[in-house]
Amino acid sequence: MNFFNLLKSLDELLYEVMAWLIFYPVTLWRALTRPLKMMDYSDAEQGDAEAKQYTDTLSPPLFLLLTIVISHALELSTVGESAIVLDRTGLGGLVNDDSTYILMRVAFFSPFPLVMAARLVLARGRKLDRAPLKAPFYSQCYVAAPFALMVSGAGILLQLKPLAAGLAGLALIAFALIWFGTLQILWFAQHLRVSRWRAALHASRAMVEALAAFVVFSLIFA
Repeated sequence: MNFFNLLKSLDELLYEVMAWLIFYPVTLWRALTRPLKMMDYSDAEQGDAEAKQYTDTLSPPLFLLLTIVISHALELSTVGESAIVLDRTGLGGLVNDDSTYILMRVAFFSPFPLVMAARLVLARGRKLDRAPLKAPFYSQCYVAAPFALMVSGAGILLQLKPLAAGLAGLALIAFALIWFGTLQILWFAQHLRVSRWRAALHASRAMVEALAAFVVFSLIFA
């Protein structure tokens, strides 16, 4: 790569990063206010050519990743460095800086969209491989990101001293679970064309599996 090509690549990278300042808030607002429509939007975008996908929003996995990074930045600015990063014992010793801590949080929250997408593919009676899994996984990332932001915000509140902050943190966790769970019921009902009761069974099973993975990861690195 010659010098001019390098400059062009840096120019494109800088533009893309600066564009996040516009498209991240837009994507977050839409995911919070119209989550099911955003999931349908993601499904529709999968049918476009790669260069034309997600032109007016962030791509779902990038949106989830940036949300986790922002959540970590909020934690650093309010309660300081995480005890997991400061601790050097056990497997938690592998998480020794902010970069590895962010990767760990990605591992915590990624099972939610992945398990939901896998449950949908299996419920449709299709083979579980990359092709049918991609579209539902991408659409699930659009709601997993606000869910991760709520849970992370609740975690910050629970670390603060006033009792009211702790109670607010518990309330936020409860709201996040109800919000996310309700969306999953509606999503399964829409895509499987089943009643909401049957959709609730699929959503509940997937939710339990995802929460189990979240708890296991938490205990491993606690």
